[in-house]
Amino acid sequence: MMRRRQFLNLSVSTVGGILVFSVERNAFGMLPRDKTLRIPLRFFDENEALIVAAATSRIFPSDESSPGAKEAGVVVYIDRQLAGPYGRDAHRYTEPPFEDGPAEFGYQGKASPSEVYREGLRKLKGFENLSTADQDNALKEIESTHFFSLLHRHSIEGMFSDPIHGGNIDMVGWQMIGFPGPQMSYFDDVDKHFDEAFRPKPANLQQITGMKVVPSEDEK
Repeated sequence: MMRRRQFLNLSVSTVGGILVFSVERNAFGMLPRDKTLRIPLRFFDENEALIVAAATSRIFPSDESSPGAKEAGVVVYIDRQLAGPYGRDAHRYTEPPFEDGPAEFGYQGKASPSEVYREGLRKLKGFENLSTADQDNALKEIESTHFFSLLHRHSIEGMFSDPIHGGNIDMVGWQMIGFPGPQMSYFDDVDKHFDEAFRPKPANLQQITGMKVVPSEDEK
């Protein structure tokens, strides 16, 4: 039976007001802050997406000086990854026996990332409605779990990966750290910026190459 399409409804004011790419990777441009953005979800249902959005916002919070997971659309990045080959462990050996090993060997369990998230999110039901202090306490309680390690890692990936993967909206993560994107060469600028800081505007892979790039999560 086909699953009913799920959507995440967000006020544009909660994601910074400026969105360059939609989930379908089309240009949005500037959106008024009183509008509601209806984002189609590939893996999460709406309740799960709200929990992840709230949790990643505590892992990578925004403040008056810089954006965080909320503004970068990290929840969209995670949703896309879990719906693709990575989420179903297409590239990991998953045959038994499953035994605990040294930490440097990495995760040795049976559950795929998508299964780890489904189980972890069930235990965080209602998380999005808690105060920030209670949210922090709830995350501390699961800090030693594999689910939290994935959530933490994916929050960072969603902040700083190429926007084609769904996160790093408007390249806010790159702007924050001064990363110009995957530039192929600086040959044309070598002799143009003597005695001044050279800070090129960030550009993503698709803009730099001028080609349509298919992200790994869209591979069949």
